[in-house]
Amino acid sequence: MILTGSAIREAVRDGDVIIEPFDDSRVNPNSYNYRLGPEIYRVVGEGGALDPSPAARERLEPVDGRFLLRKGEFYLGHTMERIGSTRYVTSLIGRSSIGRLGLFVQLSADLGHCGAVHRWTLELLPAMDIYVYPGQVLGQVSFWAITGHLYAYEGWYGQHDRPMPSKLHAGVAPPSQMRESR
Repeated sequence: MILTGSAIREAVRDGDVIIEPFDDSRVNPNSYNYRLGPEIYRVVGEGGALDPSPAARERLEPVDGRFLLRKGEFYLGHTMERIGSTRYVTSLIGRSSIGRLGLFVQLSADLGHCGAVHRWTLELLPAMDIYVYPGQVLGQVSFWAITGHLYAYEGWYGQHDRPMPSKLHAGVAPPSQMRESR
């Protein structure tokens, strides 16, 4: 069962859903519109290819209050809002209006776990060069009731409020030790 807009409002009021900051005007019939946070990284591979080892990230700096995402490059951003729930499963996707401009958001990791409350890392893949703005509505999040035994997610990805790279490789280094070029 998916929460309706009115149920999302009620769950936020009751503390069962966390959206910080919350803006009632961004509630939809079955979702809530989230915004793009101020930090974006371009994922950099060697020779144009990535492997599961820790890939370097290049932090983008906004120019005139916006970021230029280049066609064919892969980026990691984050939601401006801290989002999650200790009672519901969170599902985060891009908005169709953004997809129609050629920006693919959250292609693979759209399902959050009960108990994870954080700023989500966003997977951003532009089909053509596109400008994006911190604070711009980029996607929507919905909340789903669960059945069965409820236990909270305590994994690595749910502990961060900034864009986090893949940890597919063995021996994850703490974020302070990740390769990052500025």
